[in-house]
Amino acid sequence: MITKADFLLDPNVVFMNHGSFGATPRVLLEEQRRWQELMERQPVAFFVSAAGLMRKVRERMGAYLHVSPNDVVAVTNSTYGVNVIVHAMANVLTAGDEILTVDHEYGACMRAWDRHCGATGVVIKRQHIPIPAPSMAEMTEIIWSGVTDRTKMIFLSHITSPTAIRLPVEEICRRAAEHGILTFIDGAHGPAQLDLDLTHLGASAYTGNFHKWACTPKGSAFLWVAPSFQEMVLPLTVSWGSDIPTAGDGAFVDEHEYLGTRDLSPFLTLPAGLDWLEEIDWTSERERLRLMKNQTMERLLRIDGLGAVASDWAQDELLMGAVTLPPGTDVAALKHQLLAEHHIEVVVHEWLQKPMIRFSVHLHTTEADLEVLISAVSSRSVPVVEP
Repeated sequence: MITKADFLLDPNVVFMNHGSFGATPRVLLEEQRRWQELMERQPVAFFVSAAGLMRKVRERMGAYLHVSPNDVVAVTNSTYGVNVIVHAMANVLTAGDEILTVDHEYGACMRAWDRHCGATGVVIKRQHIPIPAPSMAEMTEIIWSGVTDRTKMIFLSHITSPTAIRLPVEEICRRAAEHGILTFIDGAHGPAQLDLDLTHLGASAYTGNFHKWACTPKGSAFLWVAPSFQEMVLPLTVSWGSDIPTAGDGAFVDEHEYLGTRDLSPFLTLPAGLDWLEEIDWTSERERLRLMKNQTMERLLRIDGLGAVASDWAQDELLMGAVTLPPGTDVAALKHQLLAEHHIEVVVHEWLQKPMIRFSVHLHTTEADLEVLISAVSSRSVPVVEP
């Protein structure tokens, strides 16, 4: 059984924030180091062979995501993937065109939309999802009610980062396809937390991180783009692309994969990471962790003043959850108290004027960790400022 000792995590910290950056086990860090040493032993030979090595990575990603390896490329993180699509849309949209999204999206990604599209007169339309979030069916109607004849793309997180809500991307993608609207899904928290079949999902593009829930080295993520959408999706960095002698995997892959000299070890470790998940029986472990998360949510919601952020939390199949705190809670003071007094690393912030805690569980999480979290939240003593 995998435990915290299999990671480099500080044993004195109750690490309840796997969701932000993930955590990589020692065995995969050793595999990453092997690739780095291979690169440094003969850099020229290594980069000459890089196209073939990365082809194997894409084949493994494609099999995992149920897509063609020629339609998916490795990127450093989902924020980078979002920026690629934002730039593509900025090149074709005109003033008055609309991008439809919700008000639970990751701030860095919304900054990209606002900067590159909003500044040109494109309308970034944010549908309001209340807290507690309603059912999947109700959220579908809230989102879809924002569609107009100027809607060119719907941008949604598969799982929202600030609020840990699973959005109804499957139904939205289906409806959008019927109406000729592009869909782009930010799956920063998707891979390994959920089983992904991007062909079945039917989005126009999907980006996601492996370094969060699949525990691969930091900087291992992907961008998948449907063939019909690829021609307008150009890389942020222009390099040799299809002109490099080792190119030959199609314009989309060639242009996005070779971006100049960079450390390929996070990507090259990915196949070993997916093998590792199979070896530890991740499917069974994930079910065990989901039960731990749900039991923790149940106990947190028994604490006076706490509430659920998502009404469907018991059915969302996620490994992270969020609870609201009493109005006026000083979130900065509470975060400091939890870390300084209880050694708990967890997200404490405010979203849509609602103070909340977002916690995550993973293979390094123990029942004792969760007891510490529940006890600390129950006995919290921070100022509550009346509105």
